[in-house]
Amino acid sequence: MKDTDCGELAALRGQLDQVNGRILDLLNERARLVLEVKRVKEQNDIGMFCPGREKQMLDDVVARNRGPFSDDVIRQLFKEIFRASLESMQAAGIEGLRVSRAGGAADVVIDVRGHVIGREPVLIAGPCAIESREQAFEVARHLVARGVGFMRGGAFKPRTSPYSFQGLGDEALRILSEVREETGIVVVSEVTDTRSVDRTAASVDILQVGSRNMANYELLKAVGATGMPVLLKRGFAATIDEYLLAAEYIAQQGNDRIILCERGIRTFARETRYTLDIGAVPILRQSCRLPVVVDVSHASGRRDLVLPLARAAIAAGASGVMVEVHPQPAHALSDSAQQIDFDELDTLLNALGMAG
Repeated sequence: MKDTDCGELAALRGQLDQVNGRILDLLNERARLVLEVKRVKEQNDIGMFCPGREKQMLDDVVARNRGPFSDDVIRQLFKEIFRASLESMQAAGIEGLRVSRAGGAADVVIDVRGHVIGREPVLIAGPCAIESREQAFEVARHLVARGVGFMRGGAFKPRTSPYSFQGLGDEALRILSEVREETGIVVVSEVTDTRSVDRTAASVDILQVGSRNMANYELLKAVGATGMPVLLKRGFAATIDEYLLAAEYIAQQGNDRIILCERGIRTFARETRYTLDIGAVPILRQSCRLPVVVDVSHASGRRDLVLPLARAAIAAGASGVMVEVHPQPAHALSDSAQQIDFDELDTLLNALGMAG
């Protein structure tokens, strides 16, 4: 007998279709309730995930189970529903951000004196720290001669050890200001606390917030209030959601000129300084409208990995790559193992098709 000839089977299948429809309606009704719960929790500053509440709900559901599904199957099914509900709460939070791509918002393109981030991939290069006027100008002139429009250079250097070189501070800012004026290159430098925001902003073109300060919310608000482009590095222990929320502190000030910078996260690996989360690049590009660059020098801590990681970053969709360059890396006062020299920079530019 063919399936189509069996009236009883057809009736049962019809009932299954109806039950499926009711289950779908109930799941969507539950999802809407979950979003209402999220709203109330946000209003009262209550954490989104409550394991005690989840356990109680599971126990209550299992207590009502009369089969034929076993209790274990019921637990598994409802755990999946709870997981999907939690993801829905989190997704709704991210989609509502100013930096989100939700709603078809246009990508942010940042133009600094004719140098653009957010279209064709760019290179941001320069020494870990400004050590002297001669060193800064030597790097800047080499970059300009090679068609590189962006120079990074640290004035204030937060270091793990208080005995390590901390940067030249205000003297470095004066040097960077001279470099910018005399060469025309766009200057990027890190600001480390709210007290130095104004004087750093007066000397550079792009304010950088380092990994250690990603969660320094007062600093994020202060750099956002300047209206200047901000290069925000991901904290080395931060989730992507936490990272985007940090960017939102800047955007809340009416400043969407934000450049995200993936710079590696801390894992159990010891072969590199950090572990480059290359997957973060397409994830960030899918979820937000900000340009994403990758600091391959800090991620690797090794100059021999700069080129292959730079290739991977561009292939993953990054808007640019950040590398550390020094005239004589062996004599650098900080991060000498990860800085490349001028010849290695030229090789990198040629390999990435960025040579001017």
